Amino acid sequence: MKFHWFAEVTHSGLPDAFPAPGQGAWVDSPIDLADPERVGEDYRMFIRLMQQADRDGFDGLAVNEHHQTPFAMTPSPNLLAASVAGSTENAAILVIGDSLALYNPPTRVAEELAYLDCLSGGRVIAGFVFGTPMDSAYAYGRPPVELRERFHEARELVLRAWAEREPFAFNGRYTQLRHVNVWPRPVQQRPAIWVPGSGSVETWELVTRENYCYGHLSFSGLRSAKPLVDGYWDYVAAHDGDLNPHRMAFTQLVCVADSDAEAERKYERAVKYFQRVKDPAMRYATPPGYTSTESLAKMLQRVNTPAALEDKRRATRGEMGFWEYDEKGYIIAGTPDRVAQRIRELATELRVGQLIASLHMGDLPEETAAENTHLFGTKVIPQLRDLWADQPDHWTPAVSQRRIAARAGVPAPVGGN
Repeated sequence: MKFHWFAEVTHSGLPDAFPAPGQGAWVDSPIDLADPERVGEDYRMFIRLMQQADRDGFDGLAVNEHHQTPFAMTPSPNLLAASVAGSTENAAILVIGDSLALYNPPTRVAEELAYLDCLSGGRVIAGFVFGTPMDSAYAYGRPPVELRERFHEARELVLRAWAEREPFAFNGRYTQLRHVNVWPRPVQQRPAIWVPGSGSVETWELVTRENYCYGHLSFSGLRSAKPLVDGYWDYVAAHDGDLNPHRMAFTQLVCVADSDAEAERKYERAVKYFQRVKDPAMRYATPPGYTSTESLAKMLQRVNTPAALEDKRRATRGEMGFWEYDEKGYIIAGTPDRVAQRIRELATELRVGQLIASLHMGDLPEETAAENTHLFGTKVIPQLRDLWADQPDHWTPAVSQRRIAARAGVPAPVGGN
């Protein structure tokens, strides 16, 4: 099993009254809440934590793209990736991902990911995302009905730009280029591709057909995710897809401490801060045309029960106690042994081979996040390496797999690009 360090780059200085009820923290949050000097301190903290995660044995360092929100101040994941690609040695640089439909022209993605792959020595994972409604439809003004078509055209262009050995012309509906001859090219013949999703059938079809890694990037835990993840694996099986667990990624908030009591003391405030600021206002969450009729029908078949919806409301409002968040799967918390056991249960039940562990959340102090990272890397990961060890991993760069295996003193796994 593989483990990737991740955190939403959340502004640490938001007032307790933010956001106002029903307003959310996306698109139109008051910019006066942002202190640029404090934002800079936050960025430097996240870079230091990722550098530490590389030393502590993580398989990957994950960065993402969001816009106009203090919840995730990562307008260009490639910039944050560049900050760690040249200052780390082993972990994959997991860019999950670039919102392809927002780039004009998309060759910018091909160039920048190739730059990162060269800088890191062949450690890049290329995450291609459709973009949240808040990012794509509202912050960047893309018509929702165009997003998938733009995404697929851009994906075709990026992959062709990496593969072609001679300059070529590209004449798409949204992008026309007379000369495509991207410099540089990736070290890897083609970086592994991950595509996250939230249940759209069209995304399942894409990742199954192309054998990409599918990422369920949720912060609602096992119970909420299980109907969707089960539906995804059922789809893969029904379409003769690859059932290798390493092509399924899952995001989980994790809070590790020397004792359960210490975990509650150190993480409770940050967990509630995270839950309070993560969601958009409903007016920005579901623009018409963003979700197809077929996918919407499937989602309604998997709709959460009233009890689950009430849980989500209470979680967002901070009305749960720390261990209720843990019980319902919003977090996995406690001692290294307890956390390892809970993750083993999650990975086995959901058939997850790539865990994206969120080890900083909300306004967590750097000292606590550093301890969390170290305990997870040195006390939790070693207990779980046996999971899916019989399955080759073709979705993590080969150079990262070899270096991490050598660092741990174990035989190099089979797989990679």
